[in-house]
Amino acid sequence: MQRPSKTIGILAVTQILSWGSLYYAFTIVAPDIERDLALAPELVFGAFSWALLVAGLASTPTGILLDRYGGRYVMATGSLLCTLGLVWLSRCTSVASYYFAWTLIGVAMALTLYEAAFATINRKLEIGSRKAISTLTLFGGFASTVFWPLTAKLHTMLGWRDTYLLYGLIQLLICVPLHLWLGTDPAGSKLRDPAGAPRSHTLAEALRHQAFWMLALAFSANAFIFSAMSVHLIPLLGHLGASATLAVMLATLIGPMQVAGRIGEMTLGRNTPPQTVGKLTFSMLPAALLVLVLFGSQAWAAASFCVLYGLSNGILTIVRGSVPQALFGRENYGAISGAMAGPSLLSKAAGPLAAAAILRYDRGPLVLLFVLLAMSVASLAFYLRAVAAEPSRQYVKAFDKSVS
Repeated sequence: MQRPSKTIGILAVTQILSWGSLYYAFTIVAPDIERDLALAPELVFGAFSWALLVAGLASTPTGILLDRYGGRYVMATGSLLCTLGLVWLSRCTSVASYYFAWTLIGVAMALTLYEAAFATINRKLEIGSRKAISTLTLFGGFASTVFWPLTAKLHTMLGWRDTYLLYGLIQLLICVPLHLWLGTDPAGSKLRDPAGAPRSHTLAEALRHQAFWMLALAFSANAFIFSAMSVHLIPLLGHLGASATLAVMLATLIGPMQVAGRIGEMTLGRNTPPQTVGKLTFSMLPAALLVLVLFGSQAWAAASFCVLYGLSNGILTIVRGSVPQALFGRENYGAISGAMAGPSLLSKAAGPLAAAAILRYDRGPLVLLFVLLAMSVASLAFYLRAVAAEPSRQYVKAFDKSVS
């Protein structure tokens, strides 16, 4: 097994670069893409949602490849696809070409972002994988902090086409070599579960278990809420009475709260079972939305929402990486977590579009807030049902000892 510092260091750099270039940069450059290609906003943003849909469809076969071959070649291939997709995007001139570029980027997302990185960590680190996942997400949380201002600066200097061209070259010259530096995992190697634990579940066994589907639904409902809020939060706070300046200021609380949540999980929660951490995390979101529904016109309520929302979103990334391993074992973690991630990526693609449709139907914020509140309560119920139906309590106890 590879030493943790090397694996985490490599993946920290590649996650920041991949999230930044594939995900966060688009928000900055989308208006100019719309103008230069003479496309309707629905087509411009629809391509981004299409990429998330493609990533969801590719997540299960990607997980199977990661289990079989490890992260070195799979993630390096993903970085090559990133290069091809971003370079193609920088040179596209038609709707068909634009959507083809985002199709390549969608496949690249499945091969390079968090789910692939978590599966790589699981395969390389026999002990301490949960801590490594927590550390990686802490670094990954800086992707937006780095790439929003960087993209804004490059976009002003170079334009959106050359900005994406530069990001494609970064993937080729930095991410591909770093992923290859991860080292080779023996094909077909068997991963050992903690001492005293029963054997890991296969993907087929997991798919037949109620806990898998309850957990997938819980993550999917949360992904819908978070993606909807990531696009509509500032206008929503404006509808509730906040000024534009105050809405932006409150929204900036979310990033630091994500980091604070991850630090809290690594310190205060390091010896707490991941299932218990998940209960707290899934409870924060309905509490946050309820405060916004009842008292959203008051600044303290909007601030409280942003704090709880940020904490929940930050810790949920760790829960998404650690709980599937705790419930279903290490050997087929990539395939199982990939299959579980598919519905979440579909929900992430649908969230902004569905929220926009609800806001068009009812221009006030309350209908959307009640829909999101109902989904958050459902996600909490799904999660509680999943951990209550967990495949093996004996495995959970052994897993907790191995990561503490």
